[in-house]
Order: sequence, then structure tokens, then C-alpha cells
Amino acid sequence: MNRLRTGSFSRIFPPFAAFVVFVGLWQLIVAQAEIPPYLLPKPSDIVEAVVSNWRSLLGSVYTTTLETILGFLFSVVGGVLGAILLASSKMIERSIYPYAIVLQTIPIVAVAPIIVIWFDAGLRSIVIIAFLIGFCPMLSNTLIGLNSTDQNLKNLFHLYNASKWQTMWKLRIPAALPYIVGGLKISCSLCVIGAIVGEYVAGVGGGQGGLGYAITYAAMRIQTPYLFACGLMASVLGIAFYQLVSFFSRRLLGSWHESELRTDMD
Repeated sequence: MNRLRTGSFSRIFPPFAAFVVFVGLWQLIVAQAEIPPYLLPKPSDIVEAVVSNWRSLLGSVYTTTLETILGFLFSVVGGVLGAILLASSKMIERSIYPYAIVLQTIPIVAVAPIIVIWFDAGLRSIVIIAFLIGFCPMLSNTLIGLNSTDQNLKNLFHLYNASKWQTMWKLRIPAALPYIVGGLKISCSLCVIGAIVGEYVAGVGGGQGGLGYAITYAAMRIQTPYLFACGLMASVLGIAFYQLVSFFSRRLLGSWHESELRTDMD
């Protein structure tokens, strides 16, 4: 137990200490240099902006969280099912996968206005934008995992007359789980970015606006402390999603896969 506590302390304390030092130096340097808050606010200015606008900030966080969750869920379902379809036939993979690569190379800011024209501004367009930016990592990682199954195990399934779909569900998908989890970790953060980018282009204003709208509003009114607060909340949201996926990864892979196994050196 003491060893576990010592290990947890050694992991948590260094980044916490670095954060305290960074914030302290930021506060001290900006205060001593007398930099105006509209150019570079002090941490205390950012905290004051959060306290003054907590109700609208909370509403923006809720809206962006909802959009991110919907986009993330669609990207996971679409990416995994799409990868299974591609992995089931080399002909289908060779025919369709290059277009998925092309989709991944197109900047989302170039696609977003087209999506708004097709689906109108609001929640639906923002969710589609978040889905598109999180879809490709899920598809690519899952496909790599499905195609990386041990050939000897596939031969063993073939020896026992397993069908193509039995091999897929009972061998290839379980073997691809570490790759799928890797795609989840990438996609969850990108969906936050996609939701905020979508809010820039297709968001609604007022109390229903998300963090993207709040950032735009604060920038136009030169409310730099509140702008920093919105940016930090977006970062916290991305970290929170990543930590949730990491917790899921430890629960799913912690008992058998090397990426999540705890060793005596940890």
C-alpha cells in the first residue's frame, strides 16, 4: 500500500509542482511588467472572468460537451463498422480506403461551410463536423488492428473450418482492441476540436452557443481574460475526454495487454 501511494505521489507531484511554478511566474511577470489585461491577462484576471461569467461559460461547456459526445459516438460506430467492412474484403479495401485517406487530408475548415449549406446551421452541422474529424483515426486504427492479426492464429481458425465472420468476431476484433483503443484516444480529442471549429462556422449564438461561439464573441469584444478562460475550458474538456477513454482502456486491456499492464518498475 505504501509503495502504491509513493508511486501515485511520484506521478502526480511533478506536473502539479510545474503547474504551480508556471502560474506563479506568469502572475508575477505580467504584474511586474504592467502588461494590460487585453494583451495578456494575469491568472487572477482569468479566474475573475470565470467567476463573473460562470453561468454563460457553464452553458457553453454543456453545449460543446453534448456536440462532442454525439460526434464522438458516431465516429466510433462509423469508424469501427467501416473498418470491419474494409477488412472483410481486400477488393473493397483497395476500392474505398484511398478515398478515406483523401477525406482525412481535406482541411475541416474547408468542408465546414459546405456542410452548413447542406444541413443548415446549428447542432446537426456541428455534430457532422465533429464526426468527420474523428472518423478517420477510428477507421485507420481499427483497420490496421484487424489486418495485424497473427497469421498463425488465422490459420488455426481456418483449420477448424471457422467461417469468415466467426474469424472476424472471435479473433480479429479481439486482437484489434488495442488499436481500437488507440483510435479512441485520438478521436476523442479531435472531436472536441471539431465541435469548436463547427461552432465557429455553424454555431448558434446567445445562451445556446458553445465554446467556439464564446471564443468568437470574446475576441470581437477584446475580452481577453474571458477568451483565455474559454480556451482553457476547451483544453480541460479535451483532457477530461482523454482521461475517460484512458480509464476505459485500463479496464478493457489492463488484465492482458502489455500497453496497460502494471509492472514492478511502475
